[in-house]
Amino acid sequence: MAIKTPLNAKKSLYSDFHMDLFRNPVSLDLAVNRDEEAVKQSIKNLLLTDRGERPFQPDLGSDIRKMLFENLTPNTSLVMREMIRETVEQYEPRANLIGVDIIATPDNNAVRVVVVFNVINSEEEVTLVTTLTRVR
Repeated sequence: MAIKTPLNAKKSLYSDFHMDLFRNPVSLDLAVNRDEEAVKQSIKNLLLTDRGERPFQPDLGSDIRKMLFENLTPNTSLVMREMIRETVEQYEPRANLIGVDIIATPDNNAVRVVVVFNVINSEEEVTLVTTLTRVR
């Protein structure tokens, strides 16, 4: 069993507050997501944010929710894939995008989005899977 020392311990490069603002039960500080989890949370926030929704940042977001009410054809999923790619490449500099896949489930009025990326300075692939549903 290896002993963690300051020289061989993994250093976190990125950290963000947890979305629900949980508190750490031991230190009572706000809980944080680190590295891959922080970038996954950020990408998911970008996908769920419409342009013009954030004050003083009118271009931030993906507008993907507007596409959920379109007929799900191959062209629609191609446009959705391109919107996601552009959003991640423009607003998340911590991620190297590898691929985006759109899986339509018209019976559930939903779209499953699979984003594969790796974090800068890491070779490990990370997969984010989220489901976007239409709300009437």
